[in-house]
Amino acid sequence: MANSLEDRLALRELVDNWAVWRDAGDWDRFATVWHPEDGWMTATWFQGPAAEFIAASRDGFDHGVNILHFLGGHSADVRGDRAVSQTKMTISQRGTVDGVEADVVCTGRFYDFCSRHGDGWKIVRRQPIYEKDRIDPVDPATPLKLDAGLLDRFPAGYRHLAYLQTKAGFTVKTGLPGLTGEAVRRLYAEGAAWLDGSATAGGGVRA
Repeated sequence: MANSLEDRLALRELVDNWAVWRDAGDWDRFATVWHPEDGWMTATWFQGPAAEFIAASRDGFDHGVNILHFLGGHSADVRGDRAVSQTKMTISQRGTVDGVEADVVCTGRFYDFCSRHGDGWKIVRRQPIYEKDRIDPVDPATPLKLDAGLLDRFPAGYRHLAYLQTKAGFTVKTGLPGLTGEAVRRLYAEGAAWLDGSATAGGGVRA
């Protein structure tokens, strides 16, 4: 029981450190939350190895891309040297949409495949689950008219986030997990397999 509590606290600290260090641009410490060999990140705008995600995030940070994270409730399933953690989160991004400054807030969960490595826990794969989002002009008196065709290209859970990011020049992946549907059911199955000792952390990410 003591080890389980220690592991759960360490996993929560790992997730907290990810958000604080990434949003602060503390790139050296941000690199330490990832498994050094197998770390993999999926986001609306990026899918690839952790080292490349860090580089892309740093470049965006240096060029004024404004993406912030806020964390809520946390749960972790621990089995030996593996764990799956889920953390309620919001992603907040500010950008310009057709000349109008706007904020998008997307609510969901971070779903993390973790393993014990060296002196602590590391993230092997992070897959956000996108549950719902909205977009608002920063100045509420400024009208914001969206292109319905572009908006409808993306799933309901992150369509406004994808809209803003597409307008900003990002290529946004469709079909990412939401609150319900085949994509999130597949993710849960991959998480269960990870705890059972699967050779991959789902999505082809090797263990």
